[in-house]
Amino acid sequence: MESKREVHEFKTEVQQLLNLIIHSLYSHKEIFLRELVSNASDAIDKLRFKSQLEPGLLEGDPEFKIEIALDKQARTISISDNGIGMSHDEVIENIGTIAKSGTSAFLQAMEQNKGLVRPELIGQFGVGFYSAFMVASKVTLITRAAGSTLATKWESSGDGAYSVEETEKPSRGTVVTLELKEAEEGGQDFCDAGVIKGIVKRHSDFVSYPIILDGETLNSMKAIWTKNKDEVTDDEYNEFYKHISHDWNPPLTRLHMHFEGTTEYDALLFIPAHTPFDYFRPGRKHGVHLYCKRVFIMDDCQDLLPEYLGFIQGVVDAPDLNLNVSREILQHDPLVRNIRKNLVKRVIELLSGMDKDKYDAFFKEFGQMLKVGIQHDYENREKLSKLLRYRTSKSGDALIPLDEYVSRMHSDQDSIYYISGEDTATLINSPHLERLKEKDIEVLLMTEPVDEWVAQTLGTYEGKAFKSAEKGDLNLVDIDEKTKDSFAPLFALIKEELKDSIREVRASTHLTDSVACLSGDTYQLSGYLEKMLKSFGQKVPEIKRDLELNTGHPVLVKMRTLYTKDKEDPVLKDYSLLLYDMAVIAAGGKVENPARFSKAVGELMSNALDVETLMTDAITV
Repeated sequence: MESKREVHEFKTEVQQLLNLIIHSLYSHKEIFLRELVSNASDAIDKLRFKSQLEPGLLEGDPEFKIEIALDKQARTISISDNGIGMSHDEVIENIGTIAKSGTSAFLQAMEQNKGLVRPELIGQFGVGFYSAFMVASKVTLITRAAGSTLATKWESSGDGAYSVEETEKPSRGTVVTLELKEAEEGGQDFCDAGVIKGIVKRHSDFVSYPIILDGETLNSMKAIWTKNKDEVTDDEYNEFYKHISHDWNPPLTRLHMHFEGTTEYDALLFIPAHTPFDYFRPGRKHGVHLYCKRVFIMDDCQDLLPEYLGFIQGVVDAPDLNLNVSREILQHDPLVRNIRKNLVKRVIELLSGMDKDKYDAFFKEFGQMLKVGIQHDYENREKLSKLLRYRTSKSGDALIPLDEYVSRMHSDQDSIYYISGEDTATLINSPHLERLKEKDIEVLLMTEPVDEWVAQTLGTYEGKAFKSAEKGDLNLVDIDEKTKDSFAPLFALIKEELKDSIREVRASTHLTDSVACLSGDTYQLSGYLEKMLKSFGQKVPEIKRDLELNTGHPVLVKMRTLYTKDKEDPVLKDYSLLLYDMAVIAAGGKVENPARFSKAVGELMSNALDVETLMTDAITV
C-alpha cells in the first residue's frame, strides 16, 4: 500500500540515552525481554479493562496472549501481543519522544552511577522499550489500535533518527521485532529457544497472560497474591516483586494478607530495600496496582495508601469492587476507605515489629516519608511517632527512638530538647548546646527540613514538650538582676549598632564557653529552616533574631570596662559587628561582609601578638 514515510530526529536527551544504552557494558542484557513482555502485558491489561464496557473492541479475539517468535537464520526475535495497540499519534508520543520528563531524570541517575546502566533504572524511568537496543541493531514496531483499521510502523537503528509510516496489520495489538547483534563470546544467544525459556521463567513467570514460544506456554500465570503465603517461596515472592516494580534488587520485606468479613480482599505489598531513583520526581506513580477478581483495574492507585507510603509496591485484589470504578469514584468509595485504613494499620505494625538492623536500614531510606506522615496522618500520628529515629548529642552515630530518649531524661527534665541544622557535626558543636551539655541533658540532632515541622506537629511526646535548643529561654539558669543591670548600657550600645540585623541583645542562657550566638523567639522559624525555605524559592518574611552574649566571658567583661572608661570609643562599635559576625558563623551562616570580618580578626591577632612580644621582652630584660 502507498503510505507516506516520515523521518524524525530523536530529541537530544533521547539520543544521549540511546548512546548510553547501546554502548553500555551492561551485564544483564536479558532485561530487554522482561521489559518488552511487561509492555505487552500492560497493553493487554488496558484492553481487558476497557473491554468490560466496550466488548466490541475484542474483535472476536477474546483469548489474550503474548507470543515470542525466533528466526535463527535472520537473527530476529519478535514479541507480539493482542492488547490495546497504539494509534499513529500515540506511537509518536509514547515511542518517539520516550518517557518525556523521565528522560532527563534517567540521565541524572546514570551520571550518579558513573555511566553504568543498572537494571532498575531501565524500568523505573519508563525507558524499557529502549533496552531493546542493547541487543538489537535495528528495532521495528508495528501496531494497530483496538477498534481501528489503521496500523503504524515505527523503525529505528538507534542512530539518531526513526521513521514512522502507515502500514497494514490484520489484527489489533503490537509486534516488536529485533534484528539481533551477533552473540558475544561467552554470552547469551537470544535466538536460542532454551535461553528465551529461561529468561521468561526467571523474570516473567507471573505475567497474567500466556507467553507462548513455538506453541508452548512458558509461564505459570499464577496470581501469587491469591495463594496461601505458605505455598509461595521467597524466590517466587522476589521475582514477582521484580516483575511489578522493575527493581532488580529483592525487597526489604513484604506483607501478604487475606481479609475476610464484611470486606474481603487480598493484598501483597512489598517495601523496597532502596529508595527508587525517580522517587522524588514530579509525577511519579504510586506502586500499588488495583485488581478485581484478577482483572486489572488501574496502577498508580493513590487511594489505597497515603502519599507518605507511596514507596510501597504491590497488588490489592478486591472482588466486591465495581469494575466500572473510576479514580473519582474511588475517592468516595467506603470499601476503598476501609481497605486503606486496614493496609496502613498493617504496614505500621509490620514496621513496628522489625528487628533493629532491618528497621535501621528501612529508616535510612524512607524515614523522611514517615515524618511527612506525622504531619498529614492525624489518625496514626501517635503510632508513627514511635517509629521515628534520631541521632542525639549522646548517641554517636546510632539512631535512637524517642522512647529511649525519654527513658534517659533527668527526673526533673520536663522538655525534649532538639536542634536543627544541615549536619550532625555542626549541630553537636553548636554553642547553643553548651549549657545543655553542662547540665548533662541529651539533645535530638535534627538534620532534615521536615524535622522541625514534626516537632511542632507533635508538640509533646509521652507528656514531654518539644523545645528548641536555639529558640527562647532554656530556663536552665537564672541571670541575676545585678549582672543584667551592669551590662545593660553596653548591650544598649550594641543593639543600636546592630539594629538593622537583630531584634534584641540579651544575656545568654545557652552559652558557657562561647562569647555569642543568635537565638530566635519560641515561635519563630529556626535559622536552618529559614535558609532551606529560601533555597526552595519560598518567600519568607524578614526574621530578626536576638544576639545572646555570654556575660561571664572575658571579652564581654573587658568590653564593659572599656565602655565604662569611654562609651564613645570606636572600638566598641567594631567589636559589636565582630560579635554579630561570630554568632552568624557559629550558626553555620555566612557573614555579610567577609572582608570586614577578616580585617577585624587580623587586627585582633596583631594586637595580641604585640602584647605577647612586649611581655616576653620584659621578662628577658
